Amino acid sequence: MLKGFSLEERSWMMYDWANSVYSSVVTAAVLPIYFTSLTAAAGISGAMSSVYWGYAIAAASLIVALFAPLLGALGDYKGMKMRLLRVFLAIGVVSTAALAFFTGWQVILGISIITAVGFAGATIFYDASLVDVTTPERMDKVSSYGFAMGYIGGSTIPFIGSIALIMFGEHIGIPRVVATRLSFVITAGWWAFFSIPMLTHVKQKHYLEHEQGLLAASFRRVSTTLRNVKSYRRVFLFLVAYFFYIDGVGTIIRMATIYGASVGIGTTTMMAALVVIQIVAFPCAIIFGRLAERFGSATMLFAGIAIYMVISVLGFRMTTAAEFWGIALLVATAQGGIQAISRSHFGKMIPKQKFNEFFGMYDIFSRFAAILGPMMFAFLTQATGNPRFGVLSVVFQFTVGAIFLWLSERVVRTAPLVPKAAA
Repeated sequence: MLKGFSLEERSWMMYDWANSVYSSVVTAAVLPIYFTSLTAAAGISGAMSSVYWGYAIAAASLIVALFAPLLGALGDYKGMKMRLLRVFLAIGVVSTAALAFFTGWQVILGISIITAVGFAGATIFYDASLVDVTTPERMDKVSSYGFAMGYIGGSTIPFIGSIALIMFGEHIGIPRVVATRLSFVITAGWWAFFSIPMLTHVKQKHYLEHEQGLLAASFRRVSTTLRNVKSYRRVFLFLVAYFFYIDGVGTIIRMATIYGASVGIGTTTMMAALVVIQIVAFPCAIIFGRLAERFGSATMLFAGIAIYMVISVLGFRMTTAAEFWGIALLVATAQGGIQAISRSHFGKMIPKQKFNEFFGMYDIFSRFAAILGPMMFAFLTQATGNPRFGVLSVVFQFTVGAIFLWLSERVVRTAPLVPKAAA
């Protein structure tokens, strides 16, 4: 499958293979369901469990969003990108393993915030390394294959193994709660081990030389970029679009199992559906990349947004396991594609020497978006007592995102990509 890719490109893709199990086990499947079981044992309703989970996700996203621009600016200096990736990778791996050793729902909620910070922090520098391993012409292909590798990685040994252990472990004497905790250890080990190719073979090729007072200089650069970001008209409009539509995608990913449990979908059904999503999303991510090469990345982003708008409406009306399966398959067609093409579409429009800084901006928009969606979900669920209205609210984000994406594409024909001084 990876013939025709360089060693650096393959090594970069392997990090998607490595960290995708975190998205499957901790973000989407096992941890939310485990958390729901802990809150239920404590006498907390399903709706309030959704509220607490939504606020925790928002808190983690806020922490990363506040530091993302500074981290990105630091990462632009020689040798800093991979050093910072290692730091956040260690935070994510250690805290994920730590989930196995605690049972209080409040403690688990707190550790989940730390895991999310580690995962998101490492992702800033992973995404920004795309420019170091390939050319702008190959970014759509490399990015989409990376996500495809992630789906295969997240849906094979670690994820399916964890789900099988949880569902059938009692037949071999392993209680479900013990199997659940073991899944967190498996996740941490897989994430750490398969990150080795990225850490070994990917080097920072585009960078700024160190200067005196590195931290203060990074602050100044962030301040300058923030003041001038509107002058990068296409970049700015795309970031606003991305803020809204990726908010919808992230909310659906993070809240799917919590929402499914609150409307009566069984744990076994949700687990099985999430496995199928990983498998089906693998070829779909590759197809998205190939279609982007033929029709343009913006066209495929519009297609992904349209699919998610349909998903949101169907989710609001969902009542049966069969409907959950149908929605899950629809999610699989667009989930990897819209994220992969967003990453490469953005990468093609920014200056190489400021790649980390701009991907810090990219990440701050995605993290603040990750605050808005879960907060809206939690607030509307708490206000109405019905989580369905939280799902329906996501349509607003997709609509606004589509409008700003259209505006950003109009700029291509009417204005330069970036200011001449920054090009």
